[in-house]
Amino acid sequence: MVYTRKNVSSLTAAEKKRFVGAVLAVKRSGRYDDFVRTHVDYYVSDGDPGLRVAHMAPTFLPWHRQFLLDFERALQKEAPGVTVPYWDWTVDRSPVAGPWTDDLLGGTGRGPDREVTTGPFTRRSGWIVKDGFTDADFLVRDLGRPATPLELPTRSELDGAMRESVYDVSPWDSTSSSGFRNRLEGWTRERGDARWRNHNRVHRWVGGNMLGGASVNDPVFWLHHAFVDLLWSRWQQAHPDAAYLPDRPPGIGSTQRGRIVARDEPMPPWDVTPSQLSDHSRIYRYV
Repeated sequence: MVYTRKNVSSLTAAEKKRFVGAVLAVKRSGRYDDFVRTHVDYYVSDGDPGLRVAHMAPTFLPWHRQFLLDFERALQKEAPGVTVPYWDWTVDRSPVAGPWTDDLLGGTGRGPDREVTTGPFTRRSGWIVKDGFTDADFLVRDLGRPATPLELPTRSELDGAMRESVYDVSPWDSTSSSGFRNRLEGWTRERGDARWRNHNRVHRWVGGNMLGGASVNDPVFWLHHAFVDLLWSRWQQAHPDAAYLPDRPPGIGSTQRGRIVARDEPMPPWDVTPSQLSDHSRIYRYV
């Protein structure tokens, strides 16, 4: 049966409560920290050796689609029918509204250490960070980065990625100058804050634990990536003939040989290929 992922702004009080309760239950079981470690393990940058699948690679979108599905199934074991809502950061742009309410994700961090002390994901309520970007064992946020203000991506900035007609281009990494995947992921060659676009800028705007490979520690990670997944779905609808690229592995002599996954190759840690994840319509839909 096809289930529905909703805009976080349209959730009822009961739906928020069930979602939060399921996330906390997954955390208590220890499974949540497994998701954190998986993302850390597969966050491989251009400059690191080995296969890249989670970021800076064509598999950025299908890899996170499968990751979301795994998390959603974990939630549904705790609370049948619960799904991951999405946060449209082009519309809900305030650090004191949208998902940042006490009945959902809580607000920004307080004090010099930026510890989150409101909402359900506080250290006091049992949300302990075990694998973070610092030694702190509490959730950290710095919404909007008040000391050096940073804006969320705008609809016009996002439209630049949505207009791309090709899924990805060589060299299939963070330096690709065009292609939907890298434009949406948000890597650029600019300096300062301008180098962070779309997906990447949202991570920077939230700050704290959302910086780096351990970003899963902040539950907003899932809402953010559900929206990224929705954007991929909309792009596919607008460009029905633009399939995942590359369609075959890079040839002998290519610097990307053995470093990226082609359309019909499995993406670790799963035995699933990008082509198998190109259509989600039989699993879930967005409203």
